[in-house]
Amino acid sequence: MKKIQLSTSQIIILGFAAAILLGSLILALPISTADGKGASFPDALFTATSAICVTGLVVRDTATYWSAFGQSAILAMIQIGGMGVVTVAVALTMISGKKISLKTRTTMQEAISAHHVGGVVHLTGFIIRGTAAIELLGALLLMPAFIPKFGVLKGIWYSVWHSVSAFCNAGFDLMGVRGEFSSLTTEAFDPLINIVIMLLIVVGGVGFLTWEDIITNKWHFKKYRMQSKIILTTSLLLIFVPAAIFFFTEFKDLTVGERIFASLFQSVTARTAGFNTVDLGLFSGSGLVIMIALMLIGGSPGSTAGGMKTTTFATMLSTALSVFRSREHTHFFGRRIGDDTVRQAGSILTMYLTLFLTGGCIISRVEGLPLKECLFETASAIGTVGVTLGITPQLGGLSRMILILLMYFGRVGGLTLIFAALSNKQTPPSTLPQEKLTVG
Repeated sequence: MKKIQLSTSQIIILGFAAAILLGSLILALPISTADGKGASFPDALFTATSAICVTGLVVRDTATYWSAFGQSAILAMIQIGGMGVVTVAVALTMISGKKISLKTRTTMQEAISAHHVGGVVHLTGFIIRGTAAIELLGALLLMPAFIPKFGVLKGIWYSVWHSVSAFCNAGFDLMGVRGEFSSLTTEAFDPLINIVIMLLIVVGGVGFLTWEDIITNKWHFKKYRMQSKIILTTSLLLIFVPAAIFFFTEFKDLTVGERIFASLFQSVTARTAGFNTVDLGLFSGSGLVIMIALMLIGGSPGSTAGGMKTTTFATMLSTALSVFRSREHTHFFGRRIGDDTVRQAGSILTMYLTLFLTGGCIISRVEGLPLKECLFETASAIGTVGVTLGITPQLGGLSRMILILLMYFGRVGGLTLIFAALSNKQTPPSTLPQEKLTVG
């Protein structure tokens, strides 16, 4: 019998699928729900997908529906999804003392978007240690805010939960449903909670490779890799520019200080975190469009975040500017970007927009809901964000399945799925004749 050879892309997507299936089976157990009856498989599947894909969309309130065991299982899934299934598998192999094969190293390289196979094992150790240290620090910083409100044991649990959820850009919360919305709406203007959660989201969203670059080269920006420079620059622009727009166009009934916190938090969380501190249903149409754009862009390569990635957005923006300036190539920081990278970025953008729009239109048609709300949910799903206008729990089976597929697609990545599907395809040796096409 011929042995099946899986490509690295296929290993990644099957690893995430296996983790989701296992998580679904665990959440369907009677011990996982507060009523002891167990969740239906569709609810368990949706929740497990949302947790593994670090999204945060829910069909059942996390604080009240799931038992302590169920909540712990969800938190474990968030951690696995944030670090990456392959990273966790490699970490367990390292702990067991087994040798890391070249195939495993290659898979790990693709999973964390590393540039070279060499040093991948060392980088895995850096990711594990860094994740543990940051999440522990985040939990310790949140304890002074949560312990006085919920008591010692519950306060510690809430601190650990929200630290892991924020760093992994998951957006799951334990604050309970308040009206139609949940999340951190009651903590909207608590400076400690706001600042710590935002910092955790940003740290998790810029990527492990970027932080390795920062630690290695300290704060000497000129010494950073070009990718790190692009990620940091783009991330700062995507935080402060939308925040400034929100400050001047939304939250008119808040004080200046409250508007600053609300504007910054919504700008940070929209790029894959999923928490919210204000009622998103009160946003203007233009504000929701900005949030949809931020959700689609998402975080950075090799991070705990999803979306089409900051580097994709920056590449397409720089390519457009190059065309406007009649330049032949795309440039960043005195370096030229290869044409293959530009083509990949264009393909990713096209795929995300197509799936986002198609999913939203289908859900709107099937459910009879306004298109704006449906597009917001599909952007949140494919960007693995988790912010919602409150329609997810009332959706039917088909619409929920669409969101499940979008969350899965958004986490494993567009190119990973394409490479997995086309790994055995042979490239034609010949080149077709070229003919000029007018566009624009």
